[in-house]
Amino acid sequence: MRRRASRASRMLTVVAVLLAVAATLVLEGHLARLEARAAAGGDLVPAVAAAVPMQRGTMIQASGLVMAKVPAGGLPPRALRRMDDAIGRTLVAEVAFGEVLTALRLASGGPVAALVPPGMRAVTVTVPLPPGAVASGDRVDVLATFVDLASRTETVVREAEVLAAARASPLDGGGESTTLTLLVSPFEAEEVAHARALGTLSVAIASV
Repeated sequence: MRRRASRASRMLTVVAVLLAVAATLVLEGHLARLEARAAAGGDLVPAVAAAVPMQRGTMIQASGLVMAKVPAGGLPPRALRRMDDAIGRTLVAEVAFGEVLTALRLASGGPVAALVPPGMRAVTVTVPLPPGAVASGDRVDVLATFVDLASRTETVVREAEVLAAARASPLDGGGESTTLTLLVSPFEAEEVAHARALGTLSVAIASV
């Protein structure tokens, strides 16, 4: 009986040691994972990210967003945590696929004002140009043709950035036209207004 009891005791001791070793290994593995997660930036938290690349001036739609899991320590300042905070807002800078959106990338004003840097102005001109001939980001020269004693054409603005382009109503002659929103200086905005009041505007597309 003593031998059987002694053998049973030894077996229980071996089992207890094995369980203790197994528990230690499990604990060490858990701690290693926690340390790895901490090294990677902490626990994962939800954040709003771009589901597709988006250009400056884009009005954000739900289809362009996705909720991503991001390490808490890797969140950029003022990162958005809800899609509703981004939908309908305008980007002031381009965003890459998968990039976490921040409040700093969103305009506080309307879609055009969002694209106008401090000290600059946005003006619109309707010119004889087929729709689609220019796009946002292109540059154009604004020309004014005056008819008084002798016809003459002057360059009013050089290489103005196109912020937006939209189809306009046909001109008096029936030709196609486009309304361009251009980025100009305050002085150039006055020159465009003066030229539009006294002459006829057109544009010349600059090389990219």
